[in-house]
Amino acid sequence: MNELLNKKTYDYFLPEELIAQTPKEPRDSARLLVYNRKTDKIEHKIFRDILDYLKEGDVLVLNTSKVIPARLFGVKVETGAKIEILLQKRFNLNNWEVLAKPTKRLKVGTLIKFSDELSCIVRKIKEEGLCEVEFVYNGVFEEILDKLGSMPLPHYIKTDLKDKDMYQTVYSKQKGSSAAPTAGLHWTKDLLDKVKQKGVTILEVMLHVGLGTFRPVKEDNILEHKMHSEYYVITKEVADYINLAKSQGRRIIAVGTTSVRVLESASDENGILSAKSEDTNIFIYPPYKMKVVDALITNFHLPQSTLIMLVASMIGVEKTLQIYNIAVKEKYRFFSFGDAMFII
Repeated sequence: MNELLNKKTYDYFLPEELIAQTPKEPRDSARLLVYNRKTDKIEHKIFRDILDYLKEGDVLVLNTSKVIPARLFGVKVETGAKIEILLQKRFNLNNWEVLAKPTKRLKVGTLIKFSDELSCIVRKIKEEGLCEVEFVYNGVFEEILDKLGSMPLPHYIKTDLKDKDMYQTVYSKQKGSSAAPTAGLHWTKDLLDKVKQKGVTILEVMLHVGLGTFRPVKEDNILEHKMHSEYYVITKEVADYINLAKSQGRRIIAVGTTSVRVLESASDENGILSAKSEDTNIFIYPPYKMKVVDALITNFHLPQSTLIMLVASMIGVEKTLQIYNIAVKEKYRFFSFGDAMFII
């Protein structure tokens, strides 16, 4: 097997104590590892120092999706067995794709009750724990969800949040994500204002992050991995602006792998963007060449994950693992609430 297609190629050793359990406060006090591809230089900074690496004319692309309290706990009406539901993707007003635990207790027609206000009926059983359900409720679904649901923190975070907003970016708008676009958690409104003052253009795209982003690659051959699908939107105004900026030689800087997924999904083979609102299951791994993205702000990702493969497509596997091993040695904080890396 080609080494680039073997998931074990993307492995590294991570001590458990380096998995961040809570976010840094203030947000922009997280650490920042800066890697310059041209000079092959690595620098260790604080996230707010990112201003020193941005310049007039740069374009910063943010994913403005907002995390919903997607975890619901209910019981099977028929037996009283406990069931946990994680909202994944909304199809229409009442129908969702969900991740159900334990799935083996469910069949088509099963009624699950969460409260007197909210229940759901299983309409379809799919693979890997996924189901399609229809919600039945009294009132406004979003208001009921805000009251009953809890934040779907990744499995490696064992500490409860003291504030739900800690798992939201300061610029989040459109509700629909089951997980935060975590590279964006480091930004403060003040820091973004300073970015604008430097003459950097800030643009917004939207991708609803699914829990599949945390799903490990199980198959040794990564080509056999079934990539999760996520809904995204890029407007004509944003697409046109980025096309113009690219033609002028300006840098397109993606905040997070989700922004990368939007930009690379919406572009043609020549890197020309079009307005899109659709699902993407794009899987970015070496030797993929970025068509739109010039620089990336991202967190440190799980070993053997699709996200570390995306990073490796920008800087190569060997350099990715070298940087990750340096980050471990320097005791950077890893994963969703961890520190950041800026690839320029």
